[in-house]
Amino acid sequence: MPLDRRHVLKAALTGAAWLSAPMLQAKAGLHVVVIGGGVGGATMARLLAKAGLRVSLVEPHPAYHTCFLSNLYLGGLRDFDSLTFGYQALAGAGVQILQTTATAVDRLAKTVTLGSGEVLAYDRLVLSTGIDFVEGALPGWTPEAAQIMPHAFKSPDQTRLLRDQIDAMPQGGVFAMIAPPAPYRCPPSPYERVSMLAHRLKQTNPTAKILIFDPKDHFTKQTLFENAWGKYYNGMISWIGPDFGAEDLEIRPDAMEVVIDGETVAVDVCNAIPAQQAGRIAALAGVTDASGWAPVDAFTLQSRIDPQIHVLGDSAAAGDMPKSAFAAHGHAYAAAAALLAEAAGVARTDPSYANICWSLLAPNDAVKLSESFHPTPEKFQSDSLIISAPDESPQTRSETAAEGLSWYEQITTDIFG
Repeated sequence: MPLDRRHVLKAALTGAAWLSAPMLQAKAGLHVVVIGGGVGGATMARLLAKAGLRVSLVEPHPAYHTCFLSNLYLGGLRDFDSLTFGYQALAGAGVQILQTTATAVDRLAKTVTLGSGEVLAYDRLVLSTGIDFVEGALPGWTPEAAQIMPHAFKSPDQTRLLRDQIDAMPQGGVFAMIAPPAPYRCPPSPYERVSMLAHRLKQTNPTAKILIFDPKDHFTKQTLFENAWGKYYNGMISWIGPDFGAEDLEIRPDAMEVVIDGETVAVDVCNAIPAQQAGRIAALAGVTDASGWAPVDAFTLQSRIDPQIHVLGDSAAAGDMPKSAFAAHGHAYAAAAALLAEAAGVARTDPSYANICWSLLAPNDAVKLSESFHPTPEKFQSDSLIISAPDESPQTRSETAAEGLSWYEQITTDIFG
């Protein structure tokens, strides 16, 4: 069924809408600082500014490039500019855009130190800082190594670098992906990426090989992906899991080698995606735990370590809920509604959540997974899960692909105007 805005946003709280600016007059001076201008942060900033709060968004980049749908760029099905969104609409809605980094958070003083040296005071802080990588989790990987073996999981420059490397790969060459251990951003993304790269290579480099070295013994939508790889890509893709040594990996960027269980494999391009954790500023703020993620209250997205801080999106430890753009958008609506209810002195409405994830297997052939969740005192609890069937018709798959694109256009319009 085609998605309209109401359908897309039904999983995101609409509670913010009934809290009007006049109800907030007593809190008109409330200053909310949002760090991170991605899906969660930009949505939260827009909702709060629309409700009449003073909002400052700290974001070092002049535009946001969506990681979601970037696999279509890698596959040659979408141009890079179509993934890029500016902050002009947020500024027009009253959000103060501070194009700089946040370097420190003083929770006692309730201040954020900016890269310029300026110190910004807040009444409430929102961290929507995405992911960072765990040092030492993948032997041989360093931030410098990512310029040779790109992760392409959080930077537009990395995504373009990986596509350039794919285009320069010799005929019959070997592309290797080091898939990350769970939890990580957008669970199906590595496998959609492989599908899209295989689509591109099938046209430009049909004798190339794709190797997936995966420390996990299974991955989301595995049957659907593997069926598609057999149908469309004629033996080009091989998945190598822990049973075949993929729990023991090392990369050697200078030599362009992957070492698996002691055996050296020469590759031409390597997409090395290390283990992930919350964005660095969340750790600097002291709101992460031993897992590397930030524990939050599932009703309000407030940090369990400091309730004056909300943590949204990928950085949050969200129980059963995966890390995705859809999830981050819902987090922002829930957190905004909770904050506005508190500011207005009215009762909070308990949120409900959902996640829908579309994955493109080949042009006009997509599958999806949809799941609903409810908050509990312990975590985000899964309620139901629906996934595409392996035997769906081509028409259904084509409609699912169109539905995913419709969602993308609507969610980016909702966030960035």
